[in-house]
Amino acid sequence: MAVRAIRGATQVDADDREQVLEATRELVTAVLERNDLGHDDVISILFTATPDLVSEFPALAARELGMGDVPLMCATEIDVPHALPRVLRLMAHVETPRTRAEIQHVYLRGATALRRDIAQ
Repeated sequence: MAVRAIRGATQVDADDREQVLEATRELVTAVLERNDLGHDDVISILFTATPDLVSEFPALAARELGMGDVPLMCATEIDVPHALPRVLRLMAHVETPRTRAEIQHVYLRGATALRRDIAQ
């Protein structure tokens, strides 16, 4: 087993609490499923949100998925003028037998524009 970091991002249509929670749940679930991970494989998750998203903490969505015992942290993404708006990002640290090349980073919705090279 190795410790690996997995990146992911998604975009919401508006700064709406339910949209933030729904999109974050979708993103966390996709990261776990695409990388064949279970709850106990997750070491920690760092969430960021662009400065235009303030309606809810993305970590709440992970707690709602049963990750209350996983260290979770939220931060604000830097406010770059030409950045894609309304984006939620995560970096999950996990234990996995996968090599770095086998890790599936997950970019959903409009956030696929951020990393076309690795978005699926």
